[in-house]
Amino acid sequence: MNAGVRIPQGDETVKVELTVKEIMALTGVKFHDNHKIEVSAKKKLHQMLEDQYVEDRQPVN
Repeated sequence: MNAGVRIPQGDETVKVELTVKEIMALTGVKFHDNHKIEVSAKKKLHQMLEDQYVEDRQPVN
């Protein structure tokens, strides 16, 4: 049985600016003529997570 994953500050809220098309793409709507919409949205989310994670993990001098 899996005990679950613990994510420090996992319940904190974050803000990411996405277009309506990007949100639609993340919910599963397919834009057959423009796959870049979904890619752009995912990059924004990954970048936000990376920025937050790296910022929180920097050693304090």
